[in-house]
Amino acid sequence: MTELNWKHQTLIQALLSRGPLKRDDFHRIFKGLTGKTTGSHQQLFDDYLLKINKALSYAQLELRACRHQYDGEIYYGVINNVSDEQSKLGTRYSHPQIAFYKAIIEAIVQNGPVDGSISNIEALNLRLETQAQTGTGSLSQDGYYPALKNFSLSQKETALQELLRDQWLYRTPDGNIGLGIRSFLDLRSWFHNNEVPLCEVCNEAGVKAELCQNEACSVRIHQYCLKKMFSKHKGARVCSGCGTQWQHKGPKAEAVEEDEKPTVELQSQRSQPPPAPKRKRLQTDDAAESSASQPPIPSSNRRRVTRSSSHT
Repeated sequence: MTELNWKHQTLIQALLSRGPLKRDDFHRIFKGLTGKTTGSHQQLFDDYLLKINKALSYAQLELRACRHQYDGEIYYGVINNVSDEQSKLGTRYSHPQIAFYKAIIEAIVQNGPVDGSISNIEALNLRLETQAQTGTGSLSQDGYYPALKNFSLSQKETALQELLRDQWLYRTPDGNIGLGIRSFLDLRSWFHNNEVPLCEVCNEAGVKAELCQNEACSVRIHQYCLKKMFSKHKGARVCSGCGTQWQHKGPKAEAVEEDEKPTVELQSQRSQPPPAPKRKRLQTDDAAESSASQPPIPSSNRRRVTRSSSHT
């Protein structure tokens, strides 16, 4: 097993105790421990993370970096890669709270990438009974179905606040409910293996993204990816898929920083093959309910949102 020194352990503890950290905050901790900046000692930083991940792999944990699709910031966090019934015992969320979280994610994905969110009222009005029929649990086990059916509005409000506080969900600037950074860190494989189309530029799930104005084109691109793409191409701003003029609504791209991706491609990410271009239908996957400290991953048998309805 890989031996970690106290500096490695402090980095891990910072992520475990504080939750996912923004890149600048994580880099600041690294500098405080080593006296080195990531800007001038990038290889040292990468080596630290790779060594940490080798050690964490024995416990089926992983230090991962990803970008928050709503605020564009890069975050680092530790996730659990275990997908079994024992790991679910570690979650502090109740069965109805987990079902509520799943229903919110399904609703956000179905709502389309332009919005990438649902309103507070929509979230509180979600019905949870169907979750018992889509892999969330047994109808008779431990009175689970009655617990879903009787999950009150006040209980939903409490669960919603807890999920926002724990960064599974995110309050958008307009007051809606979107996915939080912990969801983006933990649900990457679920996004890739289910019916969530990818961003044309970064190949990550386009949960919150802009759609090509051509109704016949399926291209979607994150706003921060658009900024990066248009900053490198000073000419016409057109869709990379169909050539349609792209009416970018975001801020001007000239001031985009050069490093638009996480500063290190973590070891486990390097070994992953690129996801297939076609998506499977949303399906029940109990094995995907992974983290011992997280709500399980959603599954759904609902119809995929159409290309045209994403614009509405």
